[in-house]
Amino acid sequence: MPDTPSAVRRRLLAWYDAHGRTLPWRAAPGAARTDPYRVWLSEVMLQQTTVPHATPYFQAFTARWPTVVDLADAQDSDLMAAWAGLGYYARARNLLACARAVARDHDGVFPDTEAGLLALPGVGAYTAAAVAAIAFGRAANVVDGNVERVMARLHAVQTPLPAARPELKRLAAAYVTDDRPGDWPQALMDLGATVCRPKSPLCPSCPIRIDCAAYAEGDPGRYPLKSSKAQRPHRQGIAWVIRNASGQVALVRRPDKGLLGGMVGLPTSDWSETAPTDNPPLSGPWTEAGAIEHVFTHFSLTLAVRTAEGEGDYIWMAPKEALKALPTVFSKALTRGLGA
Repeated sequence: MPDTPSAVRRRLLAWYDAHGRTLPWRAAPGAARTDPYRVWLSEVMLQQTTVPHATPYFQAFTARWPTVVDLADAQDSDLMAAWAGLGYYARARNLLACARAVARDHDGVFPDTEAGLLALPGVGAYTAAAVAAIAFGRAANVVDGNVERVMARLHAVQTPLPAARPELKRLAAAYVTDDRPGDWPQALMDLGATVCRPKSPLCPSCPIRIDCAAYAEGDPGRYPLKSSKAQRPHRQGIAWVIRNASGQVALVRRPDKGLLGGMVGLPTSDWSETAPTDNPPLSGPWTEAGAIEHVFTHFSLTLAVRTAEGEGDYIWMAPKEALKALPTVFSKALTRGLGA
């Protein structure tokens, strides 16, 4: 069983002081608080996304929109295009709604409490806790996947995920104090990301392995236990790649609500579990260009790709620019179509 929470904190914070990651949105351990805009933006980007993938997006966003007020003034289409490739596009819509609320209702200054942050549109319990702790020095219980994994192993929690989440959050709360409240969650996250990894944990490098019940058992990698996953449904559809006489590609703006809402995309059929209705937007002739596979959170997708030349009331864009603006699923389909 773990030593006292204070002893665990002492060992982990000492490790963090020496080994904490240098990240573009983070202040050095023990330094002055970080800009809440940068903390908030990074936390939204990092949901369901890795640090290496999110970093260039963060750098591009903060160069283009250096403050929350600048972001609030962004055009919806510009922000959605800049977000393309980060996935989970509802986050981008929530990002803009939150920035506008901070600019409009709080004079461009983020609330400095969890309750105030939770009242902002699109800000959930995790993000509110993270910004409160890291940006404002509040003693908040910040629990992400890394923290869940560390707690599950530290305490050898026998309840499988996702049912274990309330227990893991309760366990994590025991380690939260007013001492270095911003460094503590970042230390836990860094430990989970670099040492207490999902697979092949580096236990010899872990500063709290002497406290770890799973390490004492001899098989920390089996934690956290997980319930068996339900099979992911599979859907099918058709993506139509249309090029005009100038070589530009036809794009459409997707409805604001729903999957990939507000993003530009290729014209497509409906996506369903049965064979899609073949109702192309132009008479053609159409050329078969193969198919692409893509996996979303709740379903997998096969998109047949068909190409043709034509004109029409579309958003016309050069292929190179379209590939930058499109979400990943459509950039895959466009790449397939351009290579046909």
